[in-house]
Amino acid sequence: MKLNFTERLLVNNPARALVQRLYEVPLLRKLGGSVEGDRVLEVGCGRGEGLALLLDQFHASHVCGIDLDPGQIDRARRHLAGKYDGRFELTTSSVDKLPFENASFDAVFDFGMLHHVPVWQAGIAEIRRVLKPGGTFFFEEVTRAALQRWLYRRFLAHPSENRFSEVDFLQELRDHELTPTSSVRRILFGDIFIGTAKLLKREVERD
Repeated sequence: MKLNFTERLLVNNPARALVQRLYEVPLLRKLGGSVEGDRVLEVGCGRGEGLALLLDQFHASHVCGIDLDPGQIDRARRHLAGKYDGRFELTTSSVDKLPFENASFDAVFDFGMLHHVPVWQAGIAEIRRVLKPGGTFFFEEVTRAALQRWLYRRFLAHPSENRFSEVDFLQELRDHELTPTSSVRRILFGDIFIGTAKLLKREVERD
């Protein structure tokens, strides 16, 4: 589901960009490593700040960004205009119906988007589908317990059912052959968890 007015203000402001640049991206690099030279997807790209960081700090060779909201895609185009020499592309799309071929990306990034998806399990299935064997899923997500708090319920819009805990989320990753690669980090009293998972390569069966 699309962000409401309040959450658009939160995700599009300079303070949010600063947190991403100084804390989230360095932590994700520590947990999952660099994606230098890789083709990368960001689901829920918003105004494009994450895409810029993936190119600047992760040194991806090319980044695709998708967002359900055409307005956010327009903001991202304006934000990134004239930069990065065609190393990015933007598409209005939903994470549960990604417009990409199987095994298209070396890495996929989720900066707190999947908790907005009514059937988030379908989003994980699509992320797994477009990841190459050996690819990494980088995630930062919000727990069910956080979404039940008064502040979240009063000012932000989220699906009212099918929410997940950290345990639910990690199990869903494992069910789709995405293996957590490091200890999950928790912030804001456990309301947000950050980690990485890898789609392991299968050994070729021999007769």
